[in-house]
Amino acid sequence: MSTTVEKAHILSEALPYIQRYHGKTIVIKYGGGAMQSSDLCRQVIADVVLLSLVGIRAVMVHGGGPEINELLEKIGKEPRFVNGLRYTDAETMEAVQMVLCGRVSKQLAQMIGEQGVKALSLSGMDGRMFVAKKLPSEEDLGFVGELVEVNPEPVNIALKAGYIPVVSTVACGCEPGTMYNINADIAAAKLAVAIAAEKLILLTDVRGILRDPKDDNTLIPEVSLDEIAELKQSGIVSGGMIPKVDCCADVVKNGVPRAHILDGRVPHSILMELLSDSGVGTMIHC
Repeated sequence: MSTTVEKAHILSEALPYIQRYHGKTIVIKYGGGAMQSSDLCRQVIADVVLLSLVGIRAVMVHGGGPEINELLEKIGKEPRFVNGLRYTDAETMEAVQMVLCGRVSKQLAQMIGEQGVKALSLSGMDGRMFVAKKLPSEEDLGFVGELVEVNPEPVNIALKAGYIPVVSTVACGCEPGTMYNINADIAAAKLAVAIAAEKLILLTDVRGILRDPKDDNTLIPEVSLDEIAELKQSGIVSGGMIPKVDCCADVVKNGVPRAHILDGRVPHSILMELLSDSGVGTMIHC
């Protein structure tokens, strides 16, 4: 098959998916670990722009853990984690705000704009989009928050005006003058429910759910809600995959039809999952 024919076949295969998702909203959480290659980052941005241009409304929620660590090291502060969560004292919270709301969010919005689509950088503090209280924990985590309220209005206004919202996960505190660092997976999941998204996509640095974590060929392409407990009990879903699967299960239980865990290091993984007959990650559904 010639290259031209192959391209035509790919386009015709994508057509029914474009028709299915036209006018629908997709929330894409772009993880810090999957953002380390500038070339791959630009490919992800190009994919998001393509979705927008064919009428699929995209919302990006991003992390930035490696960038936060880099800034902390520059100011002579060692990053500290408690049970996988970043300990966030006042100085660390300032660094989180600078990196997420400032550098990372603005850079992603700029990259989208350079490809001809309007983007709007938003934080969870804009319009009190995210409101949080201190996360209950046996060991003090500082300014790590638990979402108690999601106001989707800023994102809905941006989407209606034709912008791709780029959302950083710093939340207003319930207490005046406070702000909290929010887990980006959870924030993306809660936002997806609040805006009645068609899909949640977690772009991370793993293929998806693997029966054997050391073998990418053991990818499980689809998981129903009923199967999750068994996968956890058997140890197939364990460690850092548990909160990701729980986020996906939560959005599906609350009305989002599908949630996906994809490897953001795979070029065009979003397009292959959304617009082709064979997906590349794990889809979670009812």
